[in-house]
Amino acid sequence: MLTAMAPTDDRPAFPREGRDWPNREASRFVAAGGLTWHVQEAGAGPALLLVHGTGAATHSWRGLLPLLARDFRVIAPDLPGHGFTDPLPTPSLPRMARALADLLRALDARPEIAVGHSAGAAILARLCLDGALAPRLVVGLNAALKPFPGMAGFIFPAMARALFLNPVTPRVFAWSADRAAVERLIHGTGSTLDRTGLDLYRRLFQTPGHVAGALGMMAHWDLVPLDRDLSRLAAPLLLIVGGQDRTIAPDVSFGLADRLGSRARVELLRGLGHLAHEEKPDLVAALIRAGAEREDVLG
Repeated sequence: MLTAMAPTDDRPAFPREGRDWPNREASRFVAAGGLTWHVQEAGAGPALLLVHGTGAATHSWRGLLPLLARDFRVIAPDLPGHGFTDPLPTPSLPRMARALADLLRALDARPEIAVGHSAGAAILARLCLDGALAPRLVVGLNAALKPFPGMAGFIFPAMARALFLNPVTPRVFAWSADRAAVERLIHGTGSTLDRTGLDLYRRLFQTPGHVAGALGMMAHWDLVPLDRDLSRLAAPLLLIVGGQDRTIAPDVSFGLADRLGSRARVELLRGLGHLAHEEKPDLVAALIRAGAEREDVLG
């Protein structure tokens, strides 16, 4: 176990941005794969891994983690470059997956349930396909498992790459991330968060290092190989979808379920957006637990 690093101007620091972090009592710092990771761990039982999406951190699980910890040993890291975890020089999907595999080995954890939100679901799928993870159930929360359609698949990564390569961009974004701007950004996902939830995102978006981590991840993201390999995914897949998600259209998950057949199941949450697990953590926790019971994870 390591202590948190001292505050710097660019990176979020636990003594400062983490002063009242959700589930702070579950936090610790772990060395793995040449990085210092911020990890939250709570509960006992079968291991359950939570992987957040681009631009988020462990605060995204503030409501869900305690609910799941009633039945599982819950492990929730900040991804490299996000929150309080060190960045990777090249945060591509395969590199992110390998880094997370290093962390799981350091924790001696073999998750039986793996839950990923948005891009976090892609990391879990890559881990499974590469043989580094063998859960009995993969859960995708508004999962980003397919490339953007058409020209958007080329334009969006190129734009992110251009912004990432400009060292001024993260500072400009952080400077402009006031409460109103963050509220507009979250509203654009189709979700509605309470004031505490919005302020946690604002706290992160006001640190250039976190913004750079999110931009770097988007700039190096390529889902074409993953999309090609998804038919080989052996683990059952539960796709929990917000009906109002404006970031990833619900039809994407339904199309993927059709492609995978009996191995995939979709649960539609009407009235919720891309951050459905933050809006209604009790509802999402119940669906995950039901999925675990179907796969006989809880005995």
